[in-house]
Amino acid sequence: MNFALILLILVVLTGIAWVADKMYFAPQRRLAGNDRMPLWLEYTAGFFPVICAVFVLRSFIVEPFKIPSGSMIPTLQIGDFILVNKFTYGIRLPVINQKVVDLGTPQRGDVVVFRYPRDESVDYIKRVVALPGDVITYQDKRLTVNGQPLQYSGGDSYLDPENMRYAKRFTEAFPADLGGNRHEILNDPDRPATVFPTERFPGSDFCQYQQTGLTCKVPPGHYFAMGDNRDNSADSRYWGFVPDKNIVGKAFFVWLNLGNLGRIGGFE
Repeated sequence: MNFALILLILVVLTGIAWVADKMYFAPQRRLAGNDRMPLWLEYTAGFFPVICAVFVLRSFIVEPFKIPSGSMIPTLQIGDFILVNKFTYGIRLPVINQKVVDLGTPQRGDVVVFRYPRDESVDYIKRVVALPGDVITYQDKRLTVNGQPLQYSGGDSYLDPENMRYAKRFTEAFPADLGGNRHEILNDPDRPATVFPTERFPGSDFCQYQQTGLTCKVPPGHYFAMGDNRDNSADSRYWGFVPDKNIVGKAFFVWLNLGNLGRIGGFE
């Protein structure tokens, strides 16, 4: 369901009713000495300001999403309701998602929501680990970007609540000159490091797959994104790069989790 399109249609329909009421129906009521708005106008023109405000807020400022899977554990949990900043990376037209004002671009370590390249009706959330032009290597469950290995610390046991398996939790950190972002990831020691694409994808010629990982050069206008739950995430390793045109916004806040109110707050 394209909720943005539904909202746009409602804005147009209620907006037409609102204008018609201001220009024609309201003056007619005043002439007749009756200020009462007909029921059909109450449910059209009367709702226009509210629907318009929701449309503008959701399209250009902030949009809510719900986390449906465990691919971003431990950063985001299943059932987290999050807010996504819609203008951090620029202002885009609703429905068609066309950028009209450029205000910035995703950075390494950002958690972003985007339209899944193989089915743009579906929203995905992952962490950007490489930018256009970067060379990324994922070998033996460790990342290297532009020849610089990311730093890892920790390694305590963590129960993945999605599949009820114990994994190892690490802190992964980009070098300072690559942004310095620090965040937690999970690695399942019982899962092999082998990575194979599910099928060929646009830009797959930029990638080389080996027995224990892969190396890719990110093409212009695209990003390489991965889930923090590294062995339980369908991401750029398998289906390819994220086009800039598919970016929806930057996730920045957990505003509700009905199963755990302690989850409310920001995240890295």
